[in-house]
Amino acid sequence: MIDFTQKKFGIISLGCDKNRVDSEKLLSIIKDRGCSITDDISDAQIIVVNTCAFLNESRKEAIETVLDCAAYKSENLEKLVITGCLPQKYIDETFDVLEEADVFLGITDYGKIFDALEKSYLGIRVNYVGKGEDNYIPRRILTTPQHYAYLKISDGCNNRCTYCLIPKIRGKYKSYPMEQLLSEAEGLGDVSELILVAQDVTRYGIDLYGQKKLREILQKLTALVNINSVRLLYCYPDMIDDGLIEEIRDNEKIIKYLDIPLQHSEDRILKLMNRKGSRAEYLNLLRKIRKNIPEIAIRSTFIAGFPTETEEEIEALCSFLREAELDNCGFFTYSKEPDTPAYNLKGQIAFSIKRKRVKKLYSVQREISEKKLKGYKNKKLRVICDGIDYEKNCFEGRAFFSAPDIDGKVYFNANNAVQGEYYDVLIDNCDSYDLYGATEDYTL
Repeated sequence: MIDFTQKKFGIISLGCDKNRVDSEKLLSIIKDRGCSITDDISDAQIIVVNTCAFLNESRKEAIETVLDCAAYKSENLEKLVITGCLPQKYIDETFDVLEEADVFLGITDYGKIFDALEKSYLGIRVNYVGKGEDNYIPRRILTTPQHYAYLKISDGCNNRCTYCLIPKIRGKYKSYPMEQLLSEAEGLGDVSELILVAQDVTRYGIDLYGQKKLREILQKLTALVNINSVRLLYCYPDMIDDGLIEEIRDNEKIIKYLDIPLQHSEDRILKLMNRKGSRAEYLNLLRKIRKNIPEIAIRSTFIAGFPTETEEEIEALCSFLREAELDNCGFFTYSKEPDTPAYNLKGQIAFSIKRKRVKKLYSVQREISEKKLKGYKNKKLRVICDGIDYEKNCFEGRAFFSAPDIDGKVYFNANNAVQGEYYDVLIDNCDSYDLYGATEDYTL
């Protein structure tokens, strides 16, 4: 038996915030074994790379990271573990090729990590993908700043968008039991901002309870004394109903912010994407939300260059953005992914054209965002301090309309500011993405 308490583990988490939660749960398994964890990868005897495989670029990053880590085998590194989406989907393609890796685990095999490592230390390369059980892991070791945390309320997806690999990697939508999620949230300690994530949070509960339960879990989470506020990410437009809108409006602990991935505006492309909804329905939904919650901030994502997309349709999407006036947007070039229905569509578009269209969309949104941000000049904003930006020599934080990592920031001067605390910041300047200001009591 290997005494793993004498081994230092390092973990690299790639991809989305949902992957981050998986990594945090894996860290808890390692810590519960009595092992030490290091932030210095060069000091680790065992490195775990939790991978993403959503897009070709994600897979490329994962493989490059594995190869980079393998270089440490000339120093302290003894074992290199690959886990997550890449081996889950592509184990047949990667096991023989990535000889640098010693252990392969899928998305439900974290509990088998020490069994797999034991075999590996016998000199055997180990493929444990699919060997574990899809058990809920309640404990976490947070890798975010202490004042905010993500809560992953489900896994998988049933939407079957024609460009997306998630159902092939993560399987069908699976809600986690509410009582377990509430216990997990309580165990996070004092959290200024709890961020609910899933591939689609709005479908929470349908598979488990036979009906939507997002509103109920929001009520119960916001009743917890250790949770100061809750932010919602990834709400699918066809599932946003009156009850959810009312809950966001009336519940003081819910941040007035919605991330609604629309992906396109034009009906023909939406149908090809297998997205539910239309341009008119999307605009009506946005109007309805804003009528009920005038102060709401709405974010979205869009794909440019989907097969057969015309110049007229990209112009129409630009027109949609101007009409929708979303607060924040992310734009991505369509990625032709094998094993998706869209892969075989005729009318694939050259990358240079897709990239040009993304730049055009960003240009349109930049004007909208800058106009919105200018509206905050000479006004006070409630800002949560995320820390210090040493390059700018000031504090950095976020207002209600910004989620961590994906939206803009508020850079501000203050005599003193504590991470996780809220401050009233008087805004005096902006660009198309960020705001700048100072607390009223600030003195040079």
